Amino acid sequence: MNILILAAGYATRLYPLTLTKAKPLLDVAGKPMMEWVIDNLAPIPGISKVFVVTNNKFAADFQTWADGYAAKQPKLPFEIVNDGSTGDADKLGAIGDINYVVQKYGIENEDLLVVAGDNLFSESLEGYGAVARNKNVPVLGVYDVGSLEEAKKYGVVAVDGDGVISQFVEKPANPPSTLIGIALYYYPSHIVPMIRQYLAEGNNPDQPGRFVQWLYPRTPVSTWSVPGTWFDVGSKETLEEANRIFAKFEKA
Repeated sequence: MNILILAAGYATRLYPLTLTKAKPLLDVAGKPMMEWVIDNLAPIPGISKVFVVTNNKFAADFQTWADGYAAKQPKLPFEIVNDGSTGDADKLGAIGDINYVVQKYGIENEDLLVVAGDNLFSESLEGYGAVARNKNVPVLGVYDVGSLEEAKKYGVVAVDGDGVISQFVEKPANPPSTLIGIALYYYPSHIVPMIRQYLAEGNNPDQPGRFVQWLYPRTPVSTWSVPGTWFDVGSKETLEEANRIFAKFEKA
């Protein structure tokens, strides 16, 4: 299984903090957001390589980070991928970036776990890896935000009795539930080529959840509930809140 971490955005809502540092490299409770992601992915067995796709502005910074982090997780080989973009005007979009890495490295016939580099998890994702391998179908990470108002900001999902997606609505005005899809996706090898198909049909190359929205009517997409605390940093205020919340997990 390959892991692909999405880290090519420019996070303009966090300016000026992200003018000189990529959002996933900003510290939360004493370590970069990236490390909250990878520390919790590392227990998954059978990881072949971790690809980090970023942009021309921050590629060197991510390489420096990866070189230092390798001392902590020597068994995880990293590949920092520069998508060549220099700003919002020429960015490939999250789905475009996934396809770029898949095609560049010829991994279209291998299992792929995709996660956003600014996702904050308080607990291990080892269980997600186990479920994904056992099911051999696409698996979306889901989280109950507990508020219909909060759910309006995300892709809201409904599931059947087996946890398979029956509805996926992107940023609905009237959410049917408080269960949201987060940027945590598993695509088995037979699904990965469909990413190229999705783009070839002229669909939106950004917002990775839109691929799931396109996918679930075509093939069953299962779900996995993220344990513990999940947090999405989108502004300076939520970054401050994340520091408060995750400080207790770092000390634990």
